[in-house]
Amino acid sequence: MKKSILILSILFFHAIFLAAQPNYKVVFDLTSKDTVNHKLVIRWMNEILKAEPTATVEAVFYGQSLDMVVKNKSVVAEAISKLIENKNASFKVCEIAMKAHDIDMSQLITGVQTVPDGIYEIISKQKDGWGYIKVSH
Repeated sequence: MKKSILILSILFFHAIFLAAQPNYKVVFDLTSKDTVNHKLVIRWMNEILKAEPTATVEAVFYGQSLDMVVKNKSVVAEAISKLIENKNASFKVCEIAMKAHDIDMSQLITGVQTVPDGIYEIISKQKDGWGYIKVSH
């Protein structure tokens, strides 16, 4: 009987521990114009959301990566649109990079959001406990 109570107690506290774990959150850092990297981040985001549907994933674009989220330039526009339908996936573009590349909001794929500074967005996410992945191959 004591053994059963001990086992039940351990299982109970283990369940509480698991329930208290923070959400799975990952921010992807994308600066490359390489379309292989564009496809790679889409694949990784989809894989995470498939493995853990409650995960939150965000891709942040700055530097040379903006073509990935610009209409008529993106080779993954359809995949981005599909991912955006998931409330746990987001795509954020650095407004500083947009200005440097003469891109305005109307050129972005519908649903892509902007942030004042892409690097600050990534650092803020890391400060809040998000995992960080630099996208490259």
